[in-house]
Amino acid sequence: MEMHMRRRLATLAAALALAAPSRAEAPAEKLSPALKAALEEARPGESHVVWAYFRDKGPRPEAGRSEAEAQLTPRALSRRALRGELAERVGFEDLALVRSYVDAVFAHVLRPRQESRWFNAVSAEATAEQVRALSGLPFVERLDLVRRYRRPREEPAAPDDRASSASTLVPGERYAFNYGSSIGQVRQINVPAVHNKGLHGEGVVIALFDAGFNNLAHQAFATMKIVAKRDFVNGDGDVGDGSDMGEGSHGTETLSAIGGFKQGQLIGPAFAATYLLAKTENTDSETPVEEDNWAAATEWAEAKGVDVISSSLGYLDFDRPYTSYTDLDMDGATAISTRAAELAASRGVVVVNSAGNSGPNPLHNTLGAPSDGKRVVAVGAVTSSGSRASFSSVGPSADGRVKPDVAAQGVSVKLASPFSTGEYVRGNGTSFSCPLTAGVAALVLQAHPRYTVKQVIGVLRSTASQAKSPDNLLGYGIVNALKAIQASPPKK
Repeated sequence: MEMHMRRRLATLAAALALAAPSRAEAPAEKLSPALKAALEEARPGESHVVWAYFRDKGPRPEAGRSEAEAQLTPRALSRRALRGELAERVGFEDLALVRSYVDAVFAHVLRPRQESRWFNAVSAEATAEQVRALSGLPFVERLDLVRRYRRPREEPAAPDDRASSASTLVPGERYAFNYGSSIGQVRQINVPAVHNKGLHGEGVVIALFDAGFNNLAHQAFATMKIVAKRDFVNGDGDVGDGSDMGEGSHGTETLSAIGGFKQGQLIGPAFAATYLLAKTENTDSETPVEEDNWAAATEWAEAKGVDVISSSLGYLDFDRPYTSYTDLDMDGATAISTRAAELAASRGVVVVNSAGNSGPNPLHNTLGAPSDGKRVVAVGAVTSSGSRASFSSVGPSADGRVKPDVAAQGVSVKLASPFSTGEYVRGNGTSFSCPLTAGVAALVLQAHPRYTVKQVIGVLRSTASQAKSPDNLLGYGIVNALKAIQASPPKK
């Protein structure tokens, strides 16, 4: 152990010796325009959240393939083989970071944050002088800001008024379960008909990314199978409201929409699926959604064998010109979260994301990353009657693709209360149409486990309510779970 420690310290010392902390010597070309602007405008001692991208993965990266494969669960490897698009079991992105590079960067910063194999990068909080020191490290290829989103909350949830919100059953309808007043939101997307066929999400693994989950003791989660939890904001396993940063009422609500189960009250589309919960958003901050947390959660969930990711970030308020993305960046290839979603999709993961709550804009799209992804199911919102919700974000993507892809109910959606174990509320937002749709994607995968991501997206689009005339308000329309599982298999 002592010998190992001496070697590690020697390697770190050698890496640090290569640093050029002098402000004058820092290669400015390594700094992105956004980071340059931030450093110029910074107050003395102000910290920045930055990405440090490495030049390589060492002199013999291929030697690390067995180690990379060992980081994946058998289920992840099986899913990649079944639905992924990689030529080999693991890709170059999966290979480990060079440890000495990571240690050298983290030795220069205020606080380490995330490590990303996929992007060959680490994120950290650093002062301006520390950033300039990092730019002098020869193995650091470039430095950029970690983008931060501002996501205002959805409209405050209101108590569930059973007298006014309960949906009337259609004469002759026969359901295997008593959905209570949640019947409207699942019947609109034809979920009860799929449940009647015995499909409830069994065998499918779903990850939810949100601001935390503060009321897992709610009766709607009594039978839920949660197998892993991770807080990427605070770096621990507590996704509830602990003593650290973040408040999890929103996550409680989104989780109940997709997987809650309480007869006579609330039943989600995929209540029998297996769940992973990731806390990716810091609600204590004015700019709570930080992309390095989202990217790290994606790598974590994919390695554990997830089939579907449901992410309700919902909205981007662009801080022009530098601190976040603009509508022109919603091109499916720019935002880190979008690129992470695409990498997950190439490994066989269906990523479903809220389109956003910015409403229409006559000049440009109002999407929020990663809903702009080419293989990301962006979900808009409709009312209980099927009309587009006024707040639902619109496309097209910056490169001209139809967005959102599909829609589901996002107005007066019945949800588990975050603050009581036996009460329910109603909420508005694409944050809730997203998990309803992700639940449908899970049912499609249960019915057709060999479907690729492209095929799942294909059947969701081709069987939606306006498949023959898609637009940039609701995409291909309201999803239809029964038609999606019964559709002819699309080409791979």
